[in-house]
Amino acid sequence: MPTELTVAQHLEGLRVAMVAFVRYADRAGLDAPVPTRPGWTVRDLVARQGEAHHEVAARVRGEEPGPAEPIADEPLEWLRDRAIELVEAFTRAPHDIWARRACHQTTMHAVDALAAAFGRAPDPAETWISPELAADGIDDLLTGLPTPATVRLRADAPAVLLVAPDDVPDWWLVRIGPRPAVVQHGAGPRPAVPVADWELRDGAVALYLAFWDRSARPMSRRPRSGPPLWSA
Repeated sequence: MPTELTVAQHLEGLRVAMVAFVRYADRAGLDAPVPTRPGWTVRDLVARQGEAHHEVAARVRGEEPGPAEPIADEPLEWLRDRAIELVEAFTRAPHDIWARRACHQTTMHAVDALAAAFGRAPDPAETWISPELAADGIDDLLTGLPTPATVRLRADAPAVLLVAPDDVPDWWLVRIGPRPAVVQHGAGPRPAVPVADWELRDGAVALYLAFWDRSARPMSRRPRSGPPLWSA
C-alpha cells in the first residue's frame, strides 16, 4: 500500500513549509548560522531554496532551467516570488514527482530555518511535520528520484535494513549489497525476515529528519558492527 500523497497534498505541504520557512528565517535573521547545514547562513538557505524553486518550475513548464533573478533588497520577498512561480507552474501542469520532491525539499529547508532560529537542530516534536508527511518523505528518499542516500546505500556483503516507523503502518525492507539497493515497501504487519542486519525504528518524523541528515540516525545494530555506507 503506497504512502505517496496526492499532488494537492504535496502542494499543501509545500505551502505550509514555505510559511514556516519565512517565519523562522525572519526570526533568525539573514546572517544567522544554520546548525543543520554547517557553513551556511540563513541568507545562503534563502538563495538555495529560491534557486531550487525556480529550477523545478522551469522543469515543470518543460523548459531548460536558467539562472533565477538576482536576489533583491528583500531576500524573503524574492523567495516568496520564486515560490509563487513554482506554484503557478504546478497549477498549469500538475506533476506528481516534482511536486513530491519540492514538498520535501522545502520542508527540510524550513527545518533548517527553524534550526537557525533555535540555534540547534530541532527535536521532531518541535516541528509541524505530521507522521503521514514524514512517511511519504521516507518513501520518496528510498523509492523516488535517485538520491545520494539510495545510490550510496551499499555494503560489502548482502545485508538487510528494515525501516519501520512506530506510528504509521508503513515499512521498507532494503536489501543492500555491493550493487544499488533494492527496496520493498509495504504497510501493515512487518515483513517476515529471519534477522535484519540493521533496523531503523522510531517515530516517522524522527526517521524522516534522520534520513534527510537533519538529526542522528537511530540505528539499532544487529549482527553487523555498524550501519551500511550511507551519505545523504
